[in-house]
Amino acid sequence: MADDPTDITLEQVAAEEAELRFRRFDFDDAWRLGSMLVETARAQHLPIAVDISRGGHQLFHAGLPGSTPDNDAWIQRKIASVLRFGRSSMALSLERRLDGRTLAEASFVDPQKFAAAGGCFPVHVEGIGIIGTVTVSGLPQVEDHRLVVTTIRQFLTTA
Repeated sequence: MADDPTDITLEQVAAEEAELRFRRFDFDDAWRLGSMLVETARAQHLPIAVDISRGGHQLFHAGLPGSTPDNDAWIQRKIASVLRFGRSSMALSLERRLDGRTLAEASFVDPQKFAAAGGCFPVHVEGIGIIGTVTVSGLPQVEDHRLVVTTIRQFLTTA
């Protein structure tokens, strides 16, 4: 997959955000979803870090071969953005691309703490709202996003 933000639209991402909702999300769900992401990444030899957090509590984290501490820093910045703006980090990236302004310019946030780069998706529980995030870092942003979305979709169909 190429990292071409024109290969994905804001409408597609909005539809994913509306579709991929959880009925519940607990520690066991985080472990199972995180393990699915790691299994997929290992099979494809992807140099990523994976994070699943709920309510400010990190429930799952893995760094795979080839990932670096920079990936953890990107994860934290993506999480901060998703929790602040209530959208996936890919949606934020696409909005900024369409707008022509950085996230810092558009929202007056610190670029050292916030990032509009794909790979972080909100954990939205039906009837409650966004309670956490699922994040991947290490690939080009569109690939990070697609890995998260594909795995969440698989998780929800097997739950």
